[in-house]
Amino acid sequence: MDDQFADDLDAVLERAHSAGVSYVVVPAVDVQSARRAIAIAEQYEGVYAAVGIHPEAAKDVPASDFDEVERLASHEKVVAIGEIGLDYYWDAAPRPEQAAVLRRQIEIAKRVKRPVIIHNRESTQDIVQLLQDSGVDEVGGVMHCFNETLDVAKACMALGFYISFGGPVTFKKAEDVRQVAAQIPDDRLLVETDSPYLSPHPFRGKRNEPARVRLVAEQVAQVRGVDVDTIAALTTKNARALFRGVAANE
Repeated sequence: MDDQFADDLDAVLERAHSAGVSYVVVPAVDVQSARRAIAIAEQYEGVYAAVGIHPEAAKDVPASDFDEVERLASHEKVVAIGEIGLDYYWDAAPRPEQAAVLRRQIEIAKRVKRPVIIHNRESTQDIVQLLQDSGVDEVGGVMHCFNETLDVAKACMALGFYISFGGPVTFKKAEDVRQVAAQIPDDRLLVETDSPYLSPHPFRGKRNEPARVRLVAEQVAQVRGVDVDTIAALTTKNARALFRGVAANE
């Protein structure tokens, strides 16, 4: 959970509820944020957690942190292992180390039977190959904030992944992303915010929050030629199917 919400989380979640958001998944980036995500999920109805070590936090990870991720994953409100993946833009950890951390967490996901939330930044070829070699199709997952080609989406969907679009799908120069969003099968489509980052148009550059997922859904609805209620219904259904712990807690 990002500290940008420390002072007004109640109001943020109330605005989300007013905008029609039924569920929120709070992803972690390391063990400390995983504990905070769980604490928030325990406090609020409709809020769930994901636990994991982000590639920006993948340098010199002690073995005990992997043990803790696996332990935390057993919590009843943890619905995924994430946010995990590869990030070649920041290169905060050596690339072989990022890959090793990702592989180890996929193994955790398979043991605890949780899907994965995958972060990919400028690492597409390597991450698709790693996922194909990892046996991740046992649990599936979501390619978060997707910004790649339809061929990449198809390779990921073949592994049981959902394709999730965030704020960038609304950006003026994102026509390529919109065309991909138009072609994802109904049963593989998700929308998200990646709050507090990547706020959709017309709020680009400002702090993002869950309520703005409606703007993403409206854009996706437009390029698919359907109304926003249709997108809301099918993406909610898909999210419940992916994050199976949501349904288990109701």
